[in-house]
Amino acid sequence: MTIVPRITVEVPVLGIGSGTGGYEGLARHVRSLRRPAGLHMTLLHLGVLADFARDVEGWTKGRTSAARATDATVAWLRGLPVLEPFSATAARLVVLGGGGVYGLDVDVPEEVRTFQTSLVAGLHALLDSLLMDNIDDFILSSPALGYRYPHWTPHVAVGRPAAYPAKVVEVLPLNVQFGPSQIRNERYLP
Repeated sequence: MTIVPRITVEVPVLGIGSGTGGYEGLARHVRSLRRPAGLHMTLLHLGVLADFARDVEGWTKGRTSAARATDATVAWLRGLPVLEPFSATAARLVVLGGGGVYGLDVDVPEEVRTFQTSLVAGLHALLDSLLMDNIDDFILSSPALGYRYPHWTPHVAVGRPAAYPAKVVEVLPLNVQFGPSQIRNERYLP
């Protein structure tokens, strides 16, 4: 079975807390804590590129082909600016994805929120150029995009909650270091 990678714009986590102790302290709330090496915060999720392009083609009733949607999306992604590394703080875990994942709720600097808002505005402009009408409806309806809520919650998914998780768990404040923004799975773009 071939796994088709999802495309996201994200910032990698370079460190949480002081040494490994700060992050490992979250283990008492989580059934299996994710490895620190793969942690990241998603700024924009596009999903599987081919699925996204088919969603565009279907929504526009063929006025925009999947091939054109793919080409335009890849060009847009490769032209995105880079968000510079930054520091943030986190002091609680929140339930994500219907209760299947705990996320470290991250209090990000305003420039990060501004950058993420610019990504959404850029996605709107891309979809407009692809002859999309009702762009907000498309964003919330596209199975490829997978958005359930119209607002962004900055978080780092850290693992599956222990049995009967609380919706919010206060933890000792942690400093979180993020690297520059990047396109996850960019090597798979055509």
